[in-house]
Amino acid sequence: MHNKEQIDIETINEISQEDLQAYGTNFVDIYGDYFVHESILEFNEFQDYLQKSKGKPYYIPSQEELLNYKDDLYFERNKEFEVLLKYLTDNIFEGDRDTAEGVCDDIQGICQHGFSVKQIFNLFNIRNIVFDSEDQVSEIMNLVKDLANNTRLWENNGHTPNELNERIEVPSLRESPKNPNQRTVGKKIGRNEPCPCGSGKKYKKCCLK
Repeated sequence: MHNKEQIDIETINEISQEDLQAYGTNFVDIYGDYFVHESILEFNEFQDYLQKSKGKPYYIPSQEELLNYKDDLYFERNKEFEVLLKYLTDNIFEGDRDTAEGVCDDIQGICQHGFSVKQIFNLFNIRNIVFDSEDQVSEIMNLVKDLANNTRLWENNGHTPNELNERIEVPSLRESPKNPNQRTVGKKIGRNEPCPCGSGKKYKKCCLK
């Protein structure tokens, strides 16, 4: 589609695992009739992803964008990522952009693979991130939600949740917690305190697990 010289199905069928390795594509395996990222196979998630993506339209990137994915660590740094990065740099890490970028990269990874509010709060706790106010918690989680809803997902055949929602009815847009618990503000969360994810459970029996 992107190149003048087209490839036919016979040529694709002749591609072997050895061919992929020869081209330096070490993160893709052939599984039945599919080219599959090795991490999906490693965690036995192939059928799960196949079921979740069933019936969804495919996202077709530009040729320039497609070639970026030759780097297995590449992800699309969209405006939502940059907004979150700036907020964390200015308001949480006192201008330390490198540290803020590391946290944003971790958040991006969570958004790409099994997003949950619990994982986000686990990350904040591991990073010893404290907040100035409940409003700040809400602001950050809204920015995280925006990033999650604009992150390209394998289960959406490359579409972001927002893009897919515009094309078909998808009730699974990621929501930030409505009432972040006040005990997340300005101190590390105690094991017996209410969990900041808003579940109502004690922290040790929820996000600390």
